Amino acid sequence: MKIGIYGGSFNPIHRGHTELAASIVQQGLVDELWLLVSPLNPLKQNSTSDIVEYEHRLNMARLATEGIEGVEVSDFERNLPIPSYTITTLGELRKAYPQHEFVLVIGADNWERFPRWFHAEEIIAEYRILIYRRPGCELDETALPSSVRVVETPLYDISSTEIREGLQRGEDM
Repeated sequence: MKIGIYGGSFNPIHRGHTELAASIVQQGLVDELWLLVSPLNPLKQNSTSDIVEYEHRLNMARLATEGIEGVEVSDFERNLPIPSYTITTLGELRKAYPQHEFVLVIGADNWERFPRWFHAEEIIAEYRILIYRRPGCELDETALPSSVRVVETPLYDISSTEIREGLQRGEDM
């Protein structure tokens, strides 16, 4: 089975996350998509003051994905070293589930930062990557490695950061 791995803090999870996940499954790009709730994003270690407790984010993700066919919430990183780098997580998933092929799902904003990821070249060499578009991020599809593909999904101009900031200002989010 081809499993999409869509990792994130999901702090909080929102409609953009869930509809993107559903779209990737519905298009047949993967057989299932696992929302991998991360205890701590290695690239966001210095901004943990406003992160909601892991169990709460995990439960919110489960509630938000109820009834979305082919989308599962995973706590796989819970038992890995914190922070768990993507290359580590993918390797451990491959060991735990050798019958599956794992495909990394990331946003264009993360692709822009991808060279900063731990063992980025190894990820590109070992795994397929699906990139979804993000507002304000341009992609040169002609320059992408053969293991990387841009996919067409709904485009939401919202982020978890904007939701948290809006709530702090007392806005109805």
